[in-house]
Amino acid sequence: MTKDAESTAFAADKQRLIREGELYRIKVVHSKALVANAMHPDALFHGAVDHAVGLAQARLGGLLQPGGMSGFNYKALMPYALTVGSFIARKKLIKPALGVAAVLGLGAAWLMRRKRVTG
Repeated sequence: MTKDAESTAFAADKQRLIREGELYRIKVVHSKALVANAMHPDALFHGAVDHAVGLAQARLGGLLQPGGMSGFNYKALMPYALTVGSFIARKKLIKPALGVAAVLGLGAAWLMRRKRVTG
């Protein structure tokens, strides 16, 4: 290699490294700005809400399905029902739970009867 070819290759390598360094610095400044923006309370709150909504849709989205008996997917609903039932039994809240169930049943019966009479 001649001296001119070496100096040309050296100058090209130097320019490439300078451009890579500039790009790296730009990426660092951009990343700092993104992190600073993401740390604002509004952004944190919106991120938490989006995350919670996504989890709820993924977890509870399969409970209601079109068709079937009243639209409920009982296979997906049973783990939740068992958890609630276990909690009620452990805390000895059976009588209050039966009272709430009776009131809900009476309310549902009243609504169905009212709908039938007016409709």
